[in-house]
Amino acid sequence: MAKVLLFIALCVVPSLVSAARMVMNPLMVQGQIYCDHCRAGFETPKTTNMPGAKVKVVCSDRKTGEVVYEKEGYTDSTGQYKISVSEDHLDEVCDALLVKSSQPECAQMTPGRERARVILTNFNGIASNTRFANSMGFMADEPEAGCAEVMKLYQLEEDN
Repeated sequence: MAKVLLFIALCVVPSLVSAARMVMNPLMVQGQIYCDHCRAGFETPKTTNMPGAKVKVVCSDRKTGEVVYEKEGYTDSTGQYKISVSEDHLDEVCDALLVKSSQPECAQMTPGRERARVILTNFNGIASNTRFANSMGFMADEPEAGCAEVMKLYQLEEDN
């Protein structure tokens, strides 16, 4: 009987305390949304932050792929979003996703930059409750003036 109580005290109670802490200290998914004015597919000096863009966090079951959690948010005046997640998603795959642009002339999602994987559990050794997602972006309908010069900055020298 003493061994069972010792097991409970050493294993079960700390897990319950950790789970309770999760509800009191929710995880915060934080990221940046931008408009790619040069249609480069990545951030350049012509890239601008996008206020008012709609984003969401989606978690799916690892085995079935079924969506089990979804929460939406919007970017602030600096193009940054913060979405609070109070549930633990240890056994799920979670992503931040672009939903809708706030700028009609910059509304096409950039291929490969429309989602960002995030780890939403406290059982992984990460000390901070903030989970930073990679920047995600939309592309302008047409490249802006001056983009040809910007893109020359990214060309590799062929002499190497």
